[in-house]
Amino acid sequence: MTHSPLSDSSYFAGIDVAKAKLDLARSDTGEILTVNNDSEGIRRIVDSLRAAAPNMIVIESTGGLERPMLDALLEADLPVALVNPRNVRHFAIGIGILAKSDPIDARVLVEFAKLATPRLAEKRSANQVELDALITCRRQITQLRAIQFNRRGTTTSKAALKTIDAVLKALGKEIEKLDKKIRALVESDDDFDSTDKLLRSVPGVGAVVSATLLAELKELGSTDRRRVSALVGVAPYNHDSGTMKGQRSIFGGRASVRSVLYMATVTAIRCNPVIRAFAERLEKLGKAKKVQIVACMRKLLGFLNVMIRDQLSWNQLNVVKTLEN
Repeated sequence: MTHSPLSDSSYFAGIDVAKAKLDLARSDTGEILTVNNDSEGIRRIVDSLRAAAPNMIVIESTGGLERPMLDALLEADLPVALVNPRNVRHFAIGIGILAKSDPIDARVLVEFAKLATPRLAEKRSANQVELDALITCRRQITQLRAIQFNRRGTTTSKAALKTIDAVLKALGKEIEKLDKKIRALVESDDDFDSTDKLLRSVPGVGAVVSATLLAELKELGSTDRRRVSALVGVAPYNHDSGTMKGQRSIFGGRASVRSVLYMATVTAIRCNPVIRAFAERLEKLGKAKKVQIVACMRKLLGFLNVMIRDQLSWNQLNVVKTLEN
């Protein structure tokens, strides 16, 4: 995104979020405001920033601790960006800041806001917040079930096996309950429901994949295929230097989205004629299996992006019509 030329009164702000406290740094004062990470502390920061509208505020993603502060800023109509802490750390090292503390991190976020111009966050509806929470909960319980299932395979004690089986059964029931709640929420929201129907028209894309994309890839359909591939982490990056041509590889992105896209792609290679034909073409070219799958993931994601952008179902895509004819 771009910003208009800065006036003398414009400034940038960075908020370092910890479990117990918040550190606010501002480019106009250079001072650090430290408050408790509670409703009163959040209110003080919002009031401080709202008094003189900032050009941009930056907050790092901290596993959910940042959400109350972020939501309060969005509710106050303040321009705030949620950024990846890894990118900020690399930025700090790049500008020569090796020390790390909460006040230093807040000041680094101010510089990041000035120079990196990250994309501004948007308000979330109540249904979006609920869907995010349900999808996150489902993913965490699914991971717990996988751990218990793997543990079962290495356990010989009958008493331990009985306990593990009981845990697996309980976790399975909770996942079923969550699936029903997620489905009910999606079907009750007109925007979710229409997008879900488009996504699930694709052979290989099921209810879990669709709900995850709705919750965790809101940019789908509103950006280009290269950007959405980078967001998911399936964009190939080159490693070239001088005459050396390194192997391309993927890096970063949203692991939770990438994992469900992987499963959808594996299914699509079997049952989706367009993706299957693409995979077969790559195999004939001698591409490694992993390269084939990642390329198919990127291809499938590109189709999904176009479908949501143009509000088309799978059968309405030109590539599908051509194949059918």
